[in-house]
Amino acid sequence: MAKHLVSALYKFVTLNNFEEMQEPILEVCKTNKVMGTILLAKEGINGTIAGPEAGIQAVMSYLRKDARLRDLTDKKSYAVEPPFYRMKVRLKKEIVTLGVGELNPAENAGTYVKPEDWNELISSEDVLIVDTRNDYEVEIGTFKGALDPKTKNFREFPAWVKNQLKGRNETKVAMFCTGGIRCEKSTAYMRSLGYEDVYHLEGGILKYLEKVPATESLWEGECFVFDHRVSVGHGLKPGPYDLCHACRHPITEEDKQSEHFVKGVSCPRCADAHSAEQLKRFTDRQRQIDLAKGRNENHIALDISKAKLQKKKQRAHAREMSNKGKITKATSA
Repeated sequence: MAKHLVSALYKFVTLNNFEEMQEPILEVCKTNKVMGTILLAKEGINGTIAGPEAGIQAVMSYLRKDARLRDLTDKKSYAVEPPFYRMKVRLKKEIVTLGVGELNPAENAGTYVKPEDWNELISSEDVLIVDTRNDYEVEIGTFKGALDPKTKNFREFPAWVKNQLKGRNETKVAMFCTGGIRCEKSTAYMRSLGYEDVYHLEGGILKYLEKVPATESLWEGECFVFDHRVSVGHGLKPGPYDLCHACRHPITEEDKQSEHFVKGVSCPRCADAHSAEQLKRFTDRQRQIDLAKGRNENHIALDISKAKLQKKKQRAHAREMSNKGKITKATSA
């Protein structure tokens, strides 16, 4: 039975003191046994966290105490296994990296379209439907008739727009992404280029799959998500995909039957793409994961503990060497 509440959240809003927000948010998350990642930047907040329901509610309540985040919304789903094993709050230049300078999506994003109204919009013949996600995400599911920019990362999206949509400023464009954040920023970018008739799916694919019944859906396939569920379908139910931990692409049960699949090391997509050094590292990592599971331990948590212990030893060694240096200088004097 699912017992881990997963919360995907973001908001474009000016946070001039975002550096000062880092430690208090991290402390609230840890206190409430919430794991995941939250990004903070001057342009806003973005993250996905998971934990006990009371813990998630406590974190969201804390964030909403900030007047700038009072209307911060989140998309909830449930997972049987913990989607994350540690908590990180990171400071960034952008909460989603497009690399084109300041856009201010809080004021300049395209027109929001609610999930219930999305089908009508994208069914119009004069609308260009654009999937703003990466190629490996589009590969397992997208909206019927949507263009796939075939980007490896979001930074490549501006180049695709300039190359493929040049001179089409009068075109009505409908854009979508997983949770809304990338299409909100990409529509702001489109508007900065002079496109005026630009729309985006409010709440992203996840909200659409939550709100729109499968019988009325124009979504085809599964939606890739960036946690241990790998993919979700209608009703946000976990899908059939697993993840290749070498190339980070979704894989099927059929892929696992391939001679090129080695758990944690390679899959049919990446079997010939890694160096001998990388393959050895992947193999060693998988061996440690298997050993930890055999002991009913958390491999990632163990790695973190070992890393902290190693850093502690390194600091102690540095202090010791520094003290020896001071003693040597004093004796020489």
